[in-house]
Amino acid sequence: MNAAARYRLLNNVTILISVIAVAIALLDSGFTLPIWLQQVFHIFYLVVILLSFVVTVGRYLYTNKPRTLNKVAIFDAFTSIAIVILLTAHFTDLVRSGLDAAVDGFVAIKIAVFVTFIRELSDHNFNLNRTFLHPAQFFILSFLAVVLVGALLLMMPNATTQPLSFIDALFTATSAVCVTGLIVVDTATYFTTFGQVIIMGLIQIGGLGILTFVTYFSYFFKGGVSYETQASISEMSYMRGMGNVVSTLKSILYVTFAVEAVAAALIYISIYDMPDMNWSEQLFFSVFHAISAFCNAGFSTFSAGMYDDSLRFNYPLQLIIAMTFIFGGMGFTIVVNVLRYLRHRAERLIYRNDRHHIYQPWLLNINSRITLITTGALLLTGLVGVMVFEYNNVLADHTSFFGKLITGFFTAATPRTAGFNVIDMGELTFPTVMLTIFLMWIGASPNSTGGGIKTSTFAIALLNTLSLARGQTKIEVFKRQIADISVRRAFSIIWLSLLVIGTGVTLISYDQPELDLIKVVFECFSAYSTVGLSLNLTADLSDFSKVVVSVIMFVGRVSMLTIFIALLKNMRQRNYRYPTEEITIN
Repeated sequence: MNAAARYRLLNNVTILISVIAVAIALLDSGFTLPIWLQQVFHIFYLVVILLSFVVTVGRYLYTNKPRTLNKVAIFDAFTSIAIVILLTAHFTDLVRSGLDAAVDGFVAIKIAVFVTFIRELSDHNFNLNRTFLHPAQFFILSFLAVVLVGALLLMMPNATTQPLSFIDALFTATSAVCVTGLIVVDTATYFTTFGQVIIMGLIQIGGLGILTFVTYFSYFFKGGVSYETQASISEMSYMRGMGNVVSTLKSILYVTFAVEAVAAALIYISIYDMPDMNWSEQLFFSVFHAISAFCNAGFSTFSAGMYDDSLRFNYPLQLIIAMTFIFGGMGFTIVVNVLRYLRHRAERLIYRNDRHHIYQPWLLNINSRITLITTGALLLTGLVGVMVFEYNNVLADHTSFFGKLITGFFTAATPRTAGFNVIDMGELTFPTVMLTIFLMWIGASPNSTGGGIKTSTFAIALLNTLSLARGQTKIEVFKRQIADISVRRAFSIIWLSLLVIGTGVTLISYDQPELDLIKVVFECFSAYSTVGLSLNLTADLSDFSKVVVSVIMFVGRVSMLTIFIALLKNMRQRNYRYPTEEITIN
């Protein structure tokens, strides 16, 4: 066996034991184990990290490629230095204190083990073999796997302050992964900080999708992504062309973490004077709510959420969170396109005489234009409706017009799948409830962290109706014609959403006929659109109804159309065309 083969074997062994180490680290964090067993695990972590260091060094010794100072080499250099420091410190501590000394979680060691797992796994070729699983099937199974693992993690004793049933854990994990925000147990009091960190991780993974992380890590460490993988991701995300798949995924991650970092900093500033919270609690609050807001999840570490007495009159905080979840709900591709357009406009203003910065037509594409106009129109409609219907009702607690306006804007924006509430949802007037259901059903924009039928679907349906009323045979907007496949997809999404929601309402009403029907309808629309708002009904659901709502949340996140594609896509299509017949309608 040559040196390269021995290195590859060592690399495979490292991946295997790093997987075991990650599993042990999760069990070690989730359960209270005897000190001697924690110390044994500690030594095992150190062995895994040491083995990772050896593999990293071998990666550069046994290679035929020219050694260059690139981003991967810099990453490996920093992690290797950190590993040497970590190993030296901990081995010294073990020799000095002995195996009987008390342990304190070994957080740094566990993080190092997780980084080792990511690094070694990413060194292998990540390839979505479409002959084994269709992209839609892989997409659905990836979400399902994260939900099940998340439910098991939330059931660990150290994640909760009291025992959590599997149904409640499954509901919470589904709500987090599907970035919904509906809760059957109080996130603030039922989960420990460790449990809240698990929820935060599930929200981030669910908001971006596990394939985004896996593909990016594979690209970062391998320098490229296979053709099969790019084709699969392009098909799952409806991206046009495969040349921009990796660049789009990179932009998604960069924009996400940049917005979340800025939002967390602004939230921290807005709550710096909150009583009964030290700086570390404020920092955790800021990070948790920044991630929850951008991913349109609606989870909060306060029992009353944003309706808490210390938060609901904090108007700067409301604006920050509202802008964060609006930004997250616009859609990653739309945000990237808008940022490129704004950069181009800024460059033209600065270098107006430079021929390299000439005007580029259609830099702001039709998707962005439709999304921005529809989003603005829905926000304005919601704001006017809330101000008219609730000015002397739930907004009466806010003495100033500015306070009413900010709270009204937040209340109008949050049905766009955000799920935060700064008013008592149970006190809303009936017209506002119906308006909220309508806004929840539409939801956010495509390729975003939000749910619903999406703004583009609603816009296409509206444009199609207008074109039919005008006697037109095609849909035209902004000097472009909407493709027939987009129209067909839009109407499929619309009727499938109503089918799923109607089925959920029927099942819950059958199981719990005593529940108020409008509350059940509101709950099902909220679940399907992954909004998280509730008319104070979620806690009253039976186990069967919780399962029904969990299924609705999952279907709403992955889309019923995607499920149909996963089941029927491989059916053979014959190359023929029947004579066209017009069906009598209306």
